[in-house]
Amino acid sequence: MSLFFVMSLLFGLTFGQTSSLCAPSEYTIHVEKRECAYCLAINTTICAGFCMTRDSNGKKLLLKSALSQNVCTYKDMLYQTVLIPGCPHHTIPYYSYPVALSCKCGKCNTDYSDCVRDRVRTNYCTKPQKFCTM
Repeated sequence: MSLFFVMSLLFGLTFGQTSSLCAPSEYTIHVEKRECAYCLAINTTICAGFCMTRDSNGKKLLLKSALSQNVCTYKDMLYQTVLIPGCPHHTIPYYSYPVALSCKCGKCNTDYSDCVRDRVRTNYCTKPQKFCTM
């Protein structure tokens, strides 16, 4: 094998193991309120992807702080607010949602992220659907 091929292979293996695949990803949120006539389908971006983690097989020997795993989470984000159509006057027809601008691998912050995996997916509409255009 040539020296260039070996060096390229070593560089690829090293860089591939240290880089993450955590990035903003397109996602559709379905929002509805019981009082409102429509379900709103909102296209946004969320943080999704793979982050390198540590093997915690030795968890009895390690400190609790060493056991936390990195997750793909927001680095920069902003909130946008939309109006849910078909709501009566006595309800608040606004819904705010996050838009990921950039992502990072890090600790999950429960102030703005759901750090557990849902077993039941409820991201669908039960009412007639309207699409949000921003």
